[in-house]
Amino acid sequence: MATKLILTHDVEHLGAAGDVVEVKDGYARNYLVPRGLATAWSKGAQKQIDQMAAARRKREIASIDDARAVRDVLQAAAPVTISAKVGGNGRLFGAVSTSDIAEAVKAELGQTIDRRRVVIASPIKTTGDYTVVINLHNEVTANLKVRVVAAK
Repeated sequence: MATKLILTHDVEHLGAAGDVVEVKDGYARNYLVPRGLATAWSKGAQKQIDQMAAARRKREIASIDDARAVRDVLQAAAPVTISAKVGGNGRLFGAVSTSDIAEAVKAELGQTIDRRRVVIASPIKTTGDYTVVINLHNEVTANLKVRVVAAK
C-alpha cells in the first residue's frame, strides 16, 4: 500500500521540499513523518505546496547560467580555509558542519550558498584537505576544496 505525502524538506533520492510523493506506508509512518520531513497530503494542501515552491524559488539561484557562474568561481578558487579547535593527533573537537563551509565561502569568496545544498560525503573530523559537493541547481553541482586547520 502507498501513502501520498508532501515533503517539507529535501530528501535524498526521493525529492525536494514541496514535492508530492508516494511512498510505502512503513517508510512514511516510521521515518518521514516522525522526523518532520513530510506531512500527509490532502486536497486542501495545495496552498501549502505552492508556498513551499515559492520559498524554494527565492532561495535557489535564479537561473542555470547564474549557477554555472557560481560553480566556475567555486571550482577555480583556492581551498576555503576553516579553522577549528584541535586536540591530539589533529582530531577536531566535533566536526566541520555545512554551515561552517557556507560561512567560509561567503567570507573568503563573497558567494552566498545555502548550507542545505552542501553535501559532505563523510564527517570532517581531522585537519587536512577535503572536497565537498555543493548542489547549486538541479542540474549544476560544484566541487569545493576545503582546508581544515588548527585554530590558534
